[in-house]
Order: sequence, then C-alpha cells, then structure tokens
Amino acid sequence: MELRFKNSKIKKQCEDPKRAQRDFGLRMGTVLTQRVAELWAATCLLDIKFISAARLHRLKGDRKYQYAVDLVNPYRLVFEPLLQDGVEIWDLDRIDIIRIEQVVNYHGK
Repeated sequence: MELRFKNSKIKKQCEDPKRAQRDFGLRMGTVLTQRVAELWAATCLLDIKFISAARLHRLKGDRKYQYAVDLVNPYRLVFEPLLQDGVEIWDLDRIDIIRIEQVVNYHGK
C-alpha cells in the first residue's frame, strides 16, 4: 500500500522507531512502527482487516471519511483513504493509498 503523511512530524514518528519511542514511550512507539509496517506491507486495506490486533475500524461523525487502527489503548492511528475514481470509502479491497493523519485518543479520556 502507498502511505502518505499529513505532515513531516507524523512521517518522522511513523518511520523512525527511535523517534516514535521518544515521542510516545517505548510500548506505544513500538506498536506504532509495527502498525505502519503492516500498512506498508499490505496490498490494500482488506489485508489489515485480517490483523485482529490492529482492529481496523471506520470512524463516524466528523471523521466519517477516516479509518483507525488500535495502538495502545486508548490511542489510535488515524488515516484517510485517498480514493481513486470509482472507489468508495467502504471498498477495503480497492483502497491502496492512505494518508496518515495522527496518533490520537479521540474518545477524549
């Protein structure tokens, strides 16, 4: 899958394990870089659906065009599919380009 990033900060956090661990702590930094590696290795989002620990899920409300995967509870890696012509938001087997938006606890706890 092709990965793009919202900004250079999130790109560095996702691509550099030491940076991820420095910014988020050892456990979450390790899980973050693992999830990013899984996304890179996937051919489409459907591949990620079968990784139970990632728990790929579509978001709702003002994030309805985004997906997330679990990191260390309650944090998630949020990304947006960059849809090509004829591909819909729910076509997991056809989504092969995403933009990583943020690491966040969107539950507000």
